[in-house]
Amino acid sequence: MKLVQFAAILGIVVAGGASLGAAHAQSAIVRVDGSSTVYPITEAVAEDFQKTRRNAVRVTVGISGTGGGFKKFCRGDIDVADASRPILRKEMDACRENGVSYYELPIAYDALTVIVNPHNTFASTLTVADLRKIWEPAAQGRITNWNQVNPAFPDMPLKLYGAGADSGTFDYFTEAVVGKAKASRGDYTASEDDNVLVQGVARDKGGLGYFGFSYYLENQKKLKAVAIDGGKGSVLPSHQTVEDGTYVPLSRPVFIYVSAKSLDKPEVKEFVAFYLKHASKLVREVKYVALPGKVYDANVERLARKKVGTVFGGEEAVGLRIEDLVRREARL
Repeated sequence: MKLVQFAAILGIVVAGGASLGAAHAQSAIVRVDGSSTVYPITEAVAEDFQKTRRNAVRVTVGISGTGGGFKKFCRGDIDVADASRPILRKEMDACRENGVSYYELPIAYDALTVIVNPHNTFASTLTVADLRKIWEPAAQGRITNWNQVNPAFPDMPLKLYGAGADSGTFDYFTEAVVGKAKASRGDYTASEDDNVLVQGVARDKGGLGYFGFSYYLENQKKLKAVAIDGGKGSVLPSHQTVEDGTYVPLSRPVFIYVSAKSLDKPEVKEFVAFYLKHASKLVREVKYVALPGKVYDANVERLARKKVGTVFGGEEAVGLRIEDLVRREARL
């Protein structure tokens, strides 16, 4: 019911024929950029939306990373930012300086997944302390073999693959593992394109990397997920362990941020309404964990009430379980 009310309030048609004038529709573009983790969700939504609108609206979806997306978003260059972490204080300041207000809409949960080469038979479980030992800045040029991580591991070169500095995955992983966002060794293969990381670990017997869960599921024949021991025993990433809150500290919410100014444009209104209406179904289709219906309802209410801003105060959301997110969203 709230979705219907939202569509009515915005004065748009959520389903059926295009509501844009023919002359305007030819040039109507919705610009999205940001997280490679959120990309599969937004791309799936964009594809279905464009089919429904018979390509009267074009949606472009880039993958410059969460940080790169927010740089464009806060300059007013794009309408929607995909983000695998909440907006940070410096990004909030940049948006404010440029007069960009925004709606923060959580759309799914992800299990940030640590992966190794399938021929790796020894590193089935790693503790958060092991990961810190591998990835902290002091490890650069020093921790270069697997047996330096654990004496029981073989004398094999350790080759690392991870998110680039503009990635929200990089920010989240370093905060959760090292204890400070962006605190990481620099001698590893870095990319905002998770497919580059997949290929690197898949061909390197001593490889280790990390990225979103859906990329692992798409490539699990050539990769192996590592169980993470966050202090209560080893837990593999899965939809169940994300939903029950046992996969910690690497479970995280992911978001879209919508420019309030852009939402005045009919094509952006239509796209966002379509996104929220179909998010739960499409999130599952691309192998992410859908949020409870009450969170999507809160998103709709936030837009209808024009409640701009963030509920995270410019801070990371490490260790935030789905039930915690629901409580936080309820404070709107």
